[in-house]
Amino acid sequence: MFKKFSTEEISTQNQIKSSVQRGIRAKVCASYPFLEQTGVIDDIIPKKEQGAIAKCPEHVQVFTLNGIPLFFAQRDGPWYPTLRLLHKYPDMMVKLRADVGAIKFVLSGANIMAPGLTSAGATIHEEAEADAPVAIYAEGKTHAMAVGLTKMSTQQMREINKGIGVDNIHYLNDGLWKNKTFT
Repeated sequence: MFKKFSTEEISTQNQIKSSVQRGIRAKVCASYPFLEQTGVIDDIIPKKEQGAIAKCPEHVQVFTLNGIPLFFAQRDGPWYPTLRLLHKYPDMMVKLRADVGAIKFVLSGANIMAPGLTSAGATIHEEAEADAPVAIYAEGKTHAMAVGLTKMSTQQMREINKGIGVDNIHYLNDGLWKNKTFT
């Protein structure tokens, strides 16, 4: 999604109404209950500050606050946190750990295969259903290397152990990672 993304590809960037911002905040809280339970959501999306939506190719919307990208969504899909935000609040998403053999492929934008998540070096920290946003960590590392969407549940990954386990949506050193701010 963001493999060759640059800020020149942003078609428009407009401030949003407070009602739209409240709607985004509600969807984010519903997807990531950790943020609301700990009160962190008030630090990420303060009620008194006005955010903006940057419209990008492939119907991608990026929610920014003071020019800093925080969340993104494609069409009416779920809102995903950017990796920079995920590094600040690592407990907000379900965690899956890929083995060493999968790391170079994940960092080049490839989807994560089920065997890379079920092998000896990999760990499924928490259970996830199909079509759930997840954070992908590398074996032996503390920060997430990618954000993805599960293609099958973690239970199915263990049982089938074949095929694509997670669609890679945003990863380290992709275009969104390289653009720290949208101006």
